[in-house]
Amino acid sequence: MPLPAVNLEWPPPSTKEPRKLYDRWQAWYSGDPEQLARVHADVPGLGGDSDIPRGQPGVGARFVNALLQGRPRAFWGTPVTPGQVRSHKLHVPLAGDIASTSADVLYGEPPTFEVPDAKTTGKATQDRLDDIAEEANLAAVLLESGETGSAYGGSYLRVSWDPVLADCPLWDVIPPDCAVPEWRGGRLHAVTLWRDLESPDGRHWRHLERHEQGRVLHGLYASADEGKLGRRLKLVDHDATAPFALIVDPEDGQTVTTGASGLACEYVPNMRPNRLLRGSALGRSDYAGIEPMLDSLDEAWTSWLRDLRLGKGRLVVPRAYTMSRGRGRGTTFDPEREVFEAVDAIDNGDGPLKMSVVQFAIRVEEHSRTCREITAEAVRGAGYSAQTFGQNDEVAATATEVNARQGRTASTRGKKQLYARGPLARLARATLEIDAAKFGRKPGVNPELRPAVRWQDGVPFDIEATARTLQMIKAAEAASIYRRVQMLNPDWDDKEIRADVERIKAEAGGGPVVPPGSSATGHGPDEPAPDGDPADVEPDDDGPENDDARPPSVGGRASR
Repeated sequence: MPLPAVNLEWPPPSTKEPRKLYDRWQAWYSGDPEQLARVHADVPGLGGDSDIPRGQPGVGARFVNALLQGRPRAFWGTPVTPGQVRSHKLHVPLAGDIASTSADVLYGEPPTFEVPDAKTTGKATQDRLDDIAEEANLAAVLLESGETGSAYGGSYLRVSWDPVLADCPLWDVIPPDCAVPEWRGGRLHAVTLWRDLESPDGRHWRHLERHEQGRVLHGLYASADEGKLGRRLKLVDHDATAPFALIVDPEDGQTVTTGASGLACEYVPNMRPNRLLRGSALGRSDYAGIEPMLDSLDEAWTSWLRDLRLGKGRLVVPRAYTMSRGRGRGTTFDPEREVFEAVDAIDNGDGPLKMSVVQFAIRVEEHSRTCREITAEAVRGAGYSAQTFGQNDEVAATATEVNARQGRTASTRGKKQLYARGPLARLARATLEIDAAKFGRKPGVNPELRPAVRWQDGVPFDIEATARTLQMIKAAEAASIYRRVQMLNPDWDDKEIRADVERIKAEAGGGPVVPPGSSATGHGPDEPAPDGDPADVEPDDDGPENDDARPPSVGGRASR
């Protein structure tokens, strides 16, 4: 469908409820106290209710008070105390840490894009895709996508091209609060991205970019009403959209063909389902459900620092001890003065006037324990283990113990990978297609191949536990040399495993140690073994062709 040509309400009403959630999650993600106070002043709580009369007689006032007593309380929603010079509320950036950690857990070891038959017929395609990934800095883009998705519940990844900037397609991240998605069967069918432009005449200018299969539509709008889309203008009427006027179809003035069979923009959900928007295909933020814990953590931290302020020793000084600054100019007291002269004072029967010290207790342990417990609950609610955030790490642990402690984090990482795998694979194929269409097809490159997305194991490799397991398997004669090498190196192919088997047998038989890249029979690991070769001696298990599936790794990812 084309871009809107009439003066519609913008953003569309269909995005109203998601944008409310995005505003709240954005406030926690940014950590800006002003945003937190503004957002929570508009939600149920004490915030925004300071203008409602309380304690006044009358049925209406009692009814209002009863309503307020039943409404939940938000620390960031409470107004500043009348007469207070400034707010002493403090914010702990735990929400930002959760988003950053989520990106590290998911994309800290970036996934690889592997085309079919990457070592044979697909080698040229694989090499080109690797070059694009390096030139476009996909590892950094994916980290940004992971952090944005953790905060907002998902993010959009867009493929674009600009021959002036790079000789290959580029990826960038679009936050979901400036997108209008359209779904079909739970998958993104089309999406309209929009951005506000600098206004040259006082009107509200917007650029709309609609992604459909195989094409992108651009539109420029200006309106005197911020809530309306306004009138459709030519792309050359604004400097920000003038470059698109050179590449759009001259007949309709809005369409750019991408050369891809699918979308050049994909939505990567953080986690589903969205518990606050039933039936929605939008993802769920890591903050969903833990906002009260984040609010309580800030309240506990503020109370701790309040104890520090109140804990400063203060002197209650009789007025007779103060020094006059002259008639009508008040009196002062020097707290650093160590010696005071005797003063004449009237004894009221309670003894002479005295200075007294007032100093409140600083409840360090109580506040520290409270903050730790709230943080642990908030992290758990976000789907992560406390160990991931550095808690419970006082005692050194083995890799096996670390894996057990971070089980919740590993489970969450696996779920997010499931949701990200499909969109990333489709976008990688679109990247190859756009690269061939806009930069010319390279020799041997097949853009129609759909790459597969592979993640690293992500679990610390415990070589000691793996060695014990393999030793017990060998003693029980439960697996051949080939199978044990395969279990230790699950990412090796058949030829690499056979070559290592030959080296192990040569060393065990007292023969010369065979260096990597060669074999005991003189042929390399990439060459087929001749008939009767020692690599085929084990008839009970002579290769993966006799198995239905390759067994999983024993101790996680192993390096070659």
